[in-house]
Amino acid sequence: MHPLLRFTLDLFEPAPVPAAPLPVATDASALFRHPRANRETRLCGNLVAYEFKRGKRRSIGFIVGPEGLVVRAPQWVALREVENALQEKSAWIMRKLGETRERHERLLPQRIEWRDGTTIPFLGQSVTLLLDPRHAFGAVGAQLIADASAPVLQLGLSQAATEAQIRDAVQAWLMRQARRVFIERLDHFAPQLQVQWRKLTLSNAGTRWGSASIDGSIRLNWRLIHLRQAVIDYVVAHELSHLRVMDHSPRFWDTVGSVLPDYAALRRQLKDDSVSRWP
Repeated sequence: MHPLLRFTLDLFEPAPVPAAPLPVATDASALFRHPRANRETRLCGNLVAYEFKRGKRRSIGFIVGPEGLVVRAPQWVALREVENALQEKSAWIMRKLGETRERHERLLPQRIEWRDGTTIPFLGQSVTLLLDPRHAFGAVGAQLIADASAPVLQLGLSQAATEAQIRDAVQAWLMRQARRVFIERLDHFAPQLQVQWRKLTLSNAGTRWGSASIDGSIRLNWRLIHLRQAVIDYVVAHELSHLRVMDHSPRFWDTVGSVLPDYAALRRQLKDDSVSRWP
């Protein structure tokens, strides 16, 4: 591996899986172009326009996100070293760019129209929005009626409410539920893993579901609340396991497996059911 190279995965470092085919080479410059691109290169025959940044860091880093490739490098590293690192990791970069593009295309139909009667995902179920100005629901602004056949989220808004007002009210409610559920699951798994978490922060990151710091701070993407609790449990257990093992070594996966033996299946479902493009 290149001595300056350290790259960031778009979510979690996976357990080994069969390699997916690389995107077919193309000359369509817009196909892999970051909207803030300031440099270009050819990787596996594809023209890739990426955002290049310099900063106070000790190594070259790659991030593949919804907008494309971002490359960060120390102030003192020559551009030829950056190019060498790009070529060395070209297969990984093109695979991640292709996966990100496919995920974006798959999730485009899931964009929500914020109106009365629309549905949103909540803990793996579809919940229907009902605008009901007769009820203010206090400071909460919403109330879930968990009917067994068709759960309904009542909002204290009039039928004339704008899409932005409906979206903000729903997201505020979802974030409150996310904090409640995440704390419950953190408290459930922490004793089993013999770790102690100290702080929970809700994240709005577009490319990462969670992170953990050695000081016990946990960050979880609030959009996880859209998914089944079993999948949320995987992310929670994953981050808590980092308080014991701060890498993705076999020992780390053994730690996750000690509380979730089926973590591999849950991890695959997290990837398949990604909702990072929900508004």
